[in-house]
Amino acid sequence: MLDAVYLGINEMKKASTNRKALRVISDGGDKHSRYTERDIREAVKESDVQIYAVGIFEPLASRDRTSEEARGLNLLAELSQVSGGQMFSVEDPDELPDITEKISIELRDQYVLGYKPSNLVRDGRWRRIRIKLAPPRGLPPLQVYTRTGYYAPAQ
Repeated sequence: MLDAVYLGINEMKKASTNRKALRVISDGGDKHSRYTERDIREAVKESDVQIYAVGIFEPLASRDRTSEEARGLNLLAELSQVSGGQMFSVEDPDELPDITEKISIELRDQYVLGYKPSNLVRDGRWRRIRIKLAPPRGLPPLQVYTRTGYYAPAQ
């Protein structure tokens, strides 16, 4: 799984579009990947790819996850959050078309915000950001999914 995510992120570097998204469908388990979880975390932070993870699991009553699957589930959730994407858990494969539609709608209904940092030091360090939403009265609840930070320029 880790190698596939790493490959997907690298392939997205070649994409000609400005908006890049990667959908990962997995049970969360990883079998002998070349890349480590740390490598993947760093690759996601450095990329401009949103990750939409779809975790497919057995129903709760019969669930028996391996330790790799349990760690993989947490990793997929973390990567989705850091990238500004979202994680979906699925127990019934019949839910997949609805989740695919939700991802499609979310990708179409995004806003792009510009940001000018007050800290102009070019040190190449990770800078955390947080977006707060003050919705107008009368609107249904709105949800914000955003990257958790960015790397400052080094030079």
